[in-house]
Amino acid sequence: MTHLELFRLPDGRAWLGEGPFEDLAEMPSDGGVFYVNDFDLSDPRPWKRPSKLKELATGELETLFASAQKPDIAWTKPLPEWFKMAFRRIRRDVLSHQLDKMVPAVTEMGVRRSGDYKALIRSLFDAPANNWAYAHIDGDNGFMGSTPELLFRTEGPEVETMALAGTAKPGDRDQFYTDVKEIDEHELVADYLKQRLGQLGEVRRDPRGLCETGGLLHFQTRLAVTLDQPANPSELVPWLHPTPAVGCLPREDAWLDKLREYRRQLSVPAFFGAPYGFAIDGVCHMAVAIRGLGWSGDSVFLPSGCGIVSGSAFDHEWRELRLKREAVMRLLGLRHPTALAAA
Repeated sequence: MTHLELFRLPDGRAWLGEGPFEDLAEMPSDGGVFYVNDFDLSDPRPWKRPSKLKELATGELETLFASAQKPDIAWTKPLPEWFKMAFRRIRRDVLSHQLDKMVPAVTEMGVRRSGDYKALIRSLFDAPANNWAYAHIDGDNGFMGSTPELLFRTEGPEVETMALAGTAKPGDRDQFYTDVKEIDEHELVADYLKQRLGQLGEVRRDPRGLCETGGLLHFQTRLAVTLDQPANPSELVPWLHPTPAVGCLPREDAWLDKLREYRRQLSVPAFFGAPYGFAIDGVCHMAVAIRGLGWSGDSVFLPSGCGIVSGSAFDHEWRELRLKREAVMRLLGLRHPTALAAA
């Protein structure tokens, strides 16, 4: 049985861990470990120390799993009915001022007809330079992707994070920059992070900016705080996750339970929106596992999510979900699912 973990930083450095893995409840001080958990943080020992850890040199990236052939996947186009029901219920709660935001997701299903998922890892190194790439392969199950969203980065007492919310196509830049709905959606996330970090120290917030990645445009705001003592990533994960970029606001148990219910109804895989990270040399990088696909045997799952706020419209959100899935398909060099469905 093959068990692999892989993490790539925006600067191009990447590490490959091979099993067997030791499961740890806390991050060891010497690092060299991956953080792997699901959206609900149900694994009490999420730090995975590989028996073999290797930093990949540039030349090795192009030949990684060179003999493996990319999978041929037959996709089934998702139907809008279940998402439309969730959308209407969430928007009703938002308009009644009980809820500020919730992020449901839709999953496109596929069946692998041939090929090896490991071959897709090579595509991760062609991901945008402002992304964190991740891959988890454990026997016949796994997931991988390239995310523009960082949950946090810690080095000593320094904690950095970002708000990444609001989505458009790059060609809509001028309209997007003044879109009240997209700005409001983004600011909910930024304000939440500032409030949470503010309980740990004085927060430094950059101005709201733009992040273009994978053929999509997002608002991005960076925030940072200096703690009185070295940061503990094991405590920071549940303190910040899930942010309103992938969860809900207010982040209360009743609303989180409702979000989990929608995720079950919409067949959202457990990895989607979960933290995935890597720690080495005193630095911990914790990304948010979006813009990826997962699989179990020959069954393949391609999820995408969208934030529903007071200004949301169904057609706009349904289009955004499709654009995000198409971005993953381009990244991994797979055939377009819509084209397959129409063939």
